[in-house]
Amino acid sequence: MLQVTPRRRGLLAITAGCLAVVAAATTALDDAVPAHVPPGAVASPDDAVVALYQDGVEILADGSVRPLPAGSGVTYLAGSRVVDPGGPGAVAGRPLADPGPDAGLRGAVLARAETSAAWLAGGRLPGAGTRFAALGESALLDLRALVLDGGAAVAGIEPHWRYVWPRDASFAAVALARTGHVGDAVEVLEFLASVQHDDGTFEARYLPDASGVPDDRAAQADGAGWALWAVDEVVAATARDDGPASAPSAAEVRARLSGLTTRSTDAVLALVATPDGLPPASPDYWEVSAPELTLGTAAPLLAGLEASSRTHAAWHDDAGAERAAAGAARLRTGIETTFGSAGYPREISGGPSDAATAFALPPFQPTPLRGADDAWRASVTDMLRPAGGLAPGGSWRRDGISWTPQTALYALTAASTGDRDQALHWLGWIDEHRTASGAIPEKVLADGSPAAVAPLAWTSALVVIALDELDR
Repeated sequence: MLQVTPRRRGLLAITAGCLAVVAAATTALDDAVPAHVPPGAVASPDDAVVALYQDGVEILADGSVRPLPAGSGVTYLAGSRVVDPGGPGAVAGRPLADPGPDAGLRGAVLARAETSAAWLAGGRLPGAGTRFAALGESALLDLRALVLDGGAAVAGIEPHWRYVWPRDASFAAVALARTGHVGDAVEVLEFLASVQHDDGTFEARYLPDASGVPDDRAAQADGAGWALWAVDEVVAATARDDGPASAPSAAEVRARLSGLTTRSTDAVLALVATPDGLPPASPDYWEVSAPELTLGTAAPLLAGLEASSRTHAAWHDDAGAERAAAGAARLRTGIETTFGSAGYPREISGGPSDAATAFALPPFQPTPLRGADDAWRASVTDMLRPAGGLAPGGSWRRDGISWTPQTALYALTAASTGDRDQALHWLGWIDEHRTASGAIPEKVLADGSPAAVAPLAWTSALVVIALDELDR
């Protein structure tokens, strides 16, 4: 999850060992950077140094999840995030999942890994049969580990990320649904329904026990839009006949998610019931105050209304479908007239581009907004950072740090719009910058070192969805 305010952790040295590139080379794909991706930005003495707070996650015999210290480089039991008892017994002086002489505990550890492997086998592995098979499996297993009991999809296990952002949770639900784990996806969305306000709006983030919010951070209007997009993806996954027999039926999905859908649709329609069809300003994924409307708020709300129209149509609710479609048409016109005429900048008044340009394209919109594809391609130049990844936008601080959520977002958009070469480029970059234990970090420093929290739910979900798009 993006945090603009620097963490008060000090500038610690990166302790991670060499990066592990775990992907299996099972296909011969071109690794060359596509011609439309500019060369990397130049490193600067002002480049920031951020610690790698954790190397990955470990699932214990009792099912609880804890972080691995930076530089762990552990080996997991097949198909799981359970550390191999026969592997390293300690990291940084702290014992890992070593059952010791207790045969019962050893059996519990192995049983936990077997349960995970069975879960993995019960769905579809994104990127199977390609050089990204290991990346896809790792991202999906990390995502599963970040979905706690009760469907709380936390952004990360480290305390400062151990919250549920509606945006991140929605992407997690889509990734789970697309890989055949529809039941898990529904639980994630049910958690969102349980914390949603009666008027359909969401706070910025929630405590994982659904007891409330952790602070007085301002609400973010995009949450209702992302929830609607996720519901539509779950409904579409339910309609496919290639899922496990245990998956909930279409009728059950509707019964469990109709309240979330109705409230969220009402909330978005209320926001865009303005003369120009545009919502008011709201903080977005940048997690900062927003004195004026941003594309990062407007485009997700449009995606939500488009998705709501499809969901209501699938549920044979013609009136609901038409109502959402009418709101979407007005909002689309408003975005194209304002943001589009200026080249899709971050803010409605103009200025530098933003990674939210991707939200104006598939898979979030059924058809690209007018001029959005050109703007999306052009945005890479200002967002590129020295290590080869992307920053959240052209006006983001020049600290040399690449952000994996935005880089993975561009991989997804490229895959969804048919630009396979660029999708492979961005996915390859992410694969090359994982931690020693194979997790995708939130950030990558100018020298290529992984930094901040690992894994991050949003990035893991984006990678899974991007690989699924390439598989189609």
